[in-house]
Amino acid sequence: MSRLTPISFASSDIDAIASAPGRVAIIVTPDGKMDKAARRANRLTKGAVARLLASDGFATGEPAGQTRVITMAWPAGMAAEALDVLVLERRTSVIEARRAGAALAKVKGDKALLVMAGGMSRAEDLALGLILRDYRFEAHKTAPDTEVGGVTIHHTKADELSLDTVRAIADGVVMTRDLVNEPANVLTTTEFADRLVEMQTLGLTVEVLDEARLEELGMRTLLCVGQGSDSPSKVVVMMWNGGADGDAPLALIGKGVVFDTGGISLKPPAGMEDMTMDMGGAGVVAGTMRTLAMRGAKANVVGLVGLVENMPSSNAVRPGDVVRSMKGDTVEVVNTDAEGRLVLCDVMWYAQERFKPAGMIDLATLTGAIIVGLGHENAGVFSNDDTLCKAFLKAADAEGEGAWRMPLGSGGSAYDDLLKSRIADMKNLGGRAAGSITAAQFLLRFVQDGMPWIHLDIAGVASVKGETPLAPKGATGWGVMALNRLVADMFERG
Repeated sequence: MSRLTPISFASSDIDAIASAPGRVAIIVTPDGKMDKAARRANRLTKGAVARLLASDGFATGEPAGQTRVITMAWPAGMAAEALDVLVLERRTSVIEARRAGAALAKVKGDKALLVMAGGMSRAEDLALGLILRDYRFEAHKTAPDTEVGGVTIHHTKADELSLDTVRAIADGVVMTRDLVNEPANVLTTTEFADRLVEMQTLGLTVEVLDEARLEELGMRTLLCVGQGSDSPSKVVVMMWNGGADGDAPLALIGKGVVFDTGGISLKPPAGMEDMTMDMGGAGVVAGTMRTLAMRGAKANVVGLVGLVENMPSSNAVRPGDVVRSMKGDTVEVVNTDAEGRLVLCDVMWYAQERFKPAGMIDLATLTGAIIVGLGHENAGVFSNDDTLCKAFLKAADAEGEGAWRMPLGSGGSAYDDLLKSRIADMKNLGGRAAGSITAAQFLLRFVQDGMPWIHLDIAGVASVKGETPLAPKGATGWGVMALNRLVADMFERG
């Protein structure tokens, strides 16, 4: 797994500013007020910090009055190569503190960094933002590894701060990013399953269901997606039993299409290389389970991922084929590129039959339609349960992970009419109109009566072309923090 930036807290020592190597960061407010450490840096640099704060550039710089970093190179009177002036309000929110950490990470490079945080609130969130933005996926680069300098955060109450939860969250997010960023020739279904099995060392119980077992269970819609590939289809079950005996678990279910050509309904070649991220839902489930285990969550949670590869071959499922799901419903496959719902529906049914969960959340890079509707700022949220849905939206908002509730029809709605098949119980595609909604309507048919359920369409947020506030371009790890908070808010005891 990609390395986490080495980071630690230490008691404040303003004398360290003069001799610290690499980079030193101080904090000033948007109106130019300096704390004790900033005043020491100002004296060492013979007033350079004060001159910066009095300059027109500081007052009018973009974004004026907001969190930003201004770098002073080779400051006189200091051993450091750079003095980074972090502009931040004294009282800051969780989101703003994380973005402040990310702003420092963007200028940090490979150098050691000393952050003079004084008595700032949310220092742990600053640390988390710094770690997440300093992520680099370099597993397949042949250049010699560059040693990355660590980060030390000096704080007046360092002995009261802890990085345990920070590292647990960061570890889960980084695992998700690594999985989503991996090329498909590396992250095969077998390799994916093996990486999940390794998490048994964290206290998770992990089972791998092979094709023979899936056939016995009747997971024919899932199996039909992978039948054109040499990579064997698998379902991996990860169980975290941190709650009370007998408490029904929360079930997290992820689509894990390690590569999606579209099958016989072949995708256009332009951009097909991005389909290595079509296992993003499974990646989020894996990362969330890692975080829950690392922080010892006092809740019962089960994560299930369906791992397949969608390839065209003489044995691939064809448009017009009819397959029977584990539930027993028949599905006419009118488009083999609408494969994610075929994977999810069987895993969802299995999760309900085996675990009788207290609630169920599935995640999938499911439709391009959700990107048309919401862009890359928000995941689409579909739910049959207001209580669970509101709790998730609250958690996502608290973590700064964009999510927007979308409409969902009741049984027999006009959306359901779009899924009617002449020869089977339903089609796997309802056409271009309301594509993300009809995909959710398809999945709703596999939700048992009374089961609280959320479907998260993360096609627009799992991997992006540009950087986000807490991530460089590529995989974002979206969802790990929101789901971790949802578990803490709604399912943990004590």
